[in-house]
Amino acid sequence: MVNYIWVIMTLIGIVFGIVNGTLEEINKAVFVGAREAVTLCIGLISVLVFWLGMMRIAEESGLLEGLAKLFRPIVKRLFPEVPPEHPAMGYILSNMIANMFGLGNAATPLGIKAMEELQVLNGGKKTASRSMVTFLAINTASITIIPSTVIAIRMTYHSSSPTEIVVPTLIATIISAIGAILIDRFFYFRRSRKG
Repeated sequence: MVNYIWVIMTLIGIVFGIVNGTLEEINKAVFVGAREAVTLCIGLISVLVFWLGMMRIAEESGLLEGLAKLFRPIVKRLFPEVPPEHPAMGYILSNMIANMFGLGNAATPLGIKAMEELQVLNGGKKTASRSMVTFLAINTASITIIPSTVIAIRMTYHSSSPTEIVVPTLIATIISAIGAILIDRFFYFRRSRKG
């Protein structure tokens, strides 16, 4: 569906450029945008490779296991239907830790695996389970300690202080995560009272 939207927007832009006689400006914008996209991607790749390497070091040193143990009691309370030793719990914890380090691209496959495992626990039903809804809410509003992608973008565009975004991001993501959990629980308890 998104692909259709992009094609329609592109066609509307080209037709608008032809009608208004600004096709040359559109052509320039396409090439400038393509050049900036490549520059941005190279900047993002360098930062993501660095943080993925750091995650690997953290994994090898046992730091990730320690963080998983630290968050396991909280995650067990958030996902009471998921057995503690089920693979879904490991994927949920790994996804949350990757998101905390701002590694959205690395967290995505872990999130997909967590959802697949939660779907197994759901018995293949077509409606989402309570755990699936909770995971989606937490994953969408995840706490981020180090927003590495945003830092990389700020570095690419020569920000004078690319890391000054860390504290505001931490505060905003803590508030969003608390809000997501409260809303999730509100609707869960409301539905359970009706049911």
